[in-house]
Amino acid sequence: MNTKRISEMSKRVVITGLGAITPLGNEINQFWDSIINGKSGISKITFFDTSDFTTKIGGEVKDFDPENYINKKDLKRMDRFCHFAVAASGEALKSANLDISLFSERTGVSIGCGIGGFNTIEKQYQTMMEKGNSRVSPFMIPMIIPDMAAGYVAITYGAKGPNICTVTACASGANAIGEAFKIIQRGDADIMISGGTEACITPFGFAGFCSARAMSKNNDNPTKASRPFDKNRDGFVMGEGSGILILEEMEHAIKRNANIYAEIVGYAMTCDAYHITSPDPEGEGVKNAMRLAIKDAKIQTTDIDYINAHGTSTEANDKTETLAIKKLFVDTDNLLVSSTKSMTGHLLGASGGIESIISILALKNSIIPPTINYETPDPECDLNYVPNFAIKKQISYVLSNSLGFGGHNTSLVFKKFME
Repeated sequence: MNTKRISEMSKRVVITGLGAITPLGNEINQFWDSIINGKSGISKITFFDTSDFTTKIGGEVKDFDPENYINKKDLKRMDRFCHFAVAASGEALKSANLDISLFSERTGVSIGCGIGGFNTIEKQYQTMMEKGNSRVSPFMIPMIIPDMAAGYVAITYGAKGPNICTVTACASGANAIGEAFKIIQRGDADIMISGGTEACITPFGFAGFCSARAMSKNNDNPTKASRPFDKNRDGFVMGEGSGILILEEMEHAIKRNANIYAEIVGYAMTCDAYHITSPDPEGEGVKNAMRLAIKDAKIQTTDIDYINAHGTSTEANDKTETLAIKKLFVDTDNLLVSSTKSMTGHLLGASGGIESIISILALKNSIIPPTINYETPDPECDLNYVPNFAIKKQISYVLSNSLGFGGHNTSLVFKKFME
């Protein structure tokens, strides 16, 4: 057996930087403060006229100026989802106190995006219909494809190592982080800029999800609309933004005296092989993703202190994920579960990145974030969802779930860092 390969696979991977562009703020401390204080980032849509839409609310990113991160020439050639990724990556690199130019060949990028450039698709299609096909921008194609977030981040910051984009619907960001973890673990890079990004709060995006009857219609009470696990939930609330982590090989991070937030120790993915949009009602796919991630971390189910659930606030997801957790963990008396989508909304392909950041800060600060708007218990959702208020508690391991259309299930395990 190749002993060199065994050594490479034993590399430990830590998180040394965090960056977030979200409906709850565009700076990590502001974002985290809102999360632990149960603040909602959901409001009436301002980007377009929602008069003809059944859903009129969402988690818009506010007070965001991409010119703070991107020069004007490049700005016009990038869709909003790329703006978010470049900005969040810049914040994460600043957080990590990292100069990539010193490690460019050994720094990679892995950023997930579920849908891509909806803003650009709509605008360019309208241009073609009104002015003819010759007026469509020559930059239209590179502006809409999901991998351009990873591409532009590499170009902007000079990352010349492995570069990938995962497209697994709402599991995209989590898969990107998991794959980045494995790239470092097997020795193909020392640093990975990784997470998710999405910008689908557009008329076209809303039209599709409204037609699918997937989104909440609680338009008169935006901050109360996203209510995971609550009996009166009526659908998810769309959000937008980006969550980016700097993953780094542990010895590399220690050598440069980096601030280490946490360690990533487990990753797994499965497929329901059941339905294009509905989860397997028996929850076997989710259960197996969690089981395999825990196995990858070389721990037991009893070691998990907190689960940051996918928790979309839809009827099917919440009861299925609850069932899966109960099947795997069996004794759930001391297990804490919460859905922070109650505050951020569902950032689709970016959700895994944002929720990984929350999981890491929960470990770092010994605070379990709440599920807000939890008012009426659902008999089919009967775990401890940390209702409405954060809990102070020392924890060692956090598991984060992300599920996507197509039956994708992804689980990540983070550990409190100890050398």
